Amino acid sequence: MIPTTETLRMALRALRRNTLRSILTALGIIIGVAAVVAMVSIGEGAKGRIRTQIEGAGTNVILVFSGSSNSGGMRGGMGSQPTITWDDVRAMQTELPAVRAVAPLTRTMTQAISETQTWTTTVYGTTPDYFVIRNWDLAVGAGLSSSDVAGGTKNVVIGRTVADKLFGVGVDPLGQVIRIRNAPYSVIGVLAKKGQGGMGDDQDDAIFVPVTAFQARIQGGLGQYVRGPVYVSAMTSEAIEPARAQIASLLRERHRLAADAEDDFSTTTMAEMTGIFTSAMGTLTNLLAAIALVSLVVGGIGVMNIMLVSVTERTREIGIRMAVGAQPGDIMRQFLIESLTLAAIGGAIGVLLGLGIANLVAAAFGWSMLARTDIILMALGVSAGVGVVFGLYPALKASRLDPIAALRYE
Repeated sequence: MIPTTETLRMALRALRRNTLRSILTALGIIIGVAAVVAMVSIGEGAKGRIRTQIEGAGTNVILVFSGSSNSGGMRGGMGSQPTITWDDVRAMQTELPAVRAVAPLTRTMTQAISETQTWTTTVYGTTPDYFVIRNWDLAVGAGLSSSDVAGGTKNVVIGRTVADKLFGVGVDPLGQVIRIRNAPYSVIGVLAKKGQGGMGDDQDDAIFVPVTAFQARIQGGLGQYVRGPVYVSAMTSEAIEPARAQIASLLRERHRLAADAEDDFSTTTMAEMTGIFTSAMGTLTNLLAAIALVSLVVGGIGVMNIMLVSVTERTREIGIRMAVGAQPGDIMRQFLIESLTLAAIGGAIGVLLGLGIANLVAAAFGWSMLARTDIILMALGVSAGVGVVFGLYPALKASRLDPIAALRYE
């Protein structure tokens, strides 16, 4: 039996003799591995970014929505039927021991006008606790106060994007006047830059006014009902579920719901929203990776086809080697090593190419990229497995050639 090192040397020499064919053979493996690594890296980066953005929405946050409507066979989503009242909000603030802060959030899209510019943005009506819940600091100026809410003052706090669009980059907007629905509002603060939200929206493209001023001058309210979600912050992360249970118990009691009646409100946590989005992204990533794996199989078939051609072309060489003492096992090992080497080299190049593509795509679209070591190792393992599996038949065919017939082959 020929030593394995000698067999490896002969296999590598055979690959070097046909460099172009070797490169074309490995190309299918390269494309397949690159596709898998790129798809998974971009998908994992997207999941991480969504998770970070949602978690950045606030600390220990619970969102409380009004119930869904059901009229004439037509059902609406959560919040379509107003059921949460301002008294409910005050009760959540004062009666629940696991709750740290509560803030309603109403909103509308409208134009904001400065002396020189007009910008369509989202105007929110809320209370000072909203910024506490969101962990949203001020860059300059002051925030909304309880007296602003009590008096319905015309003071506003704006996001960085609104400040740049209405007053110009680098211009101090404090004390400037913004007109909203023909009413003047004074800018008292600019919020620190928050960036994109979990839904891809620009969180800094926003104006915040006291909720009382919002109801009186910007968008009429629903009387005693809150138009929009209510943000609730639990005391600690461990208190999220107790706080959620306390909210449900309080609202059911205040709304006089029977024991067997469904809730006329709904609650969700940022952890649940993170789970939903990351689960959806994970499913999509796995689907794309599965599609990419198909190209690996196609690449493996290419390896098998080229190796079969190689067996045919080298029939006389194989006959000579058998005539001088090579055993069928030696011939089989040589062809297996050739296919495995092609697959391994193709896999390594594919990993590097895939990471490069993922970086380029992430940079071009402003996404993030996260390379997972286990996926890279799996891709390399699969490519090596493809080389062995699809190289086995050509290797067996070569090892079973009749030496006399092989020597006569032209």
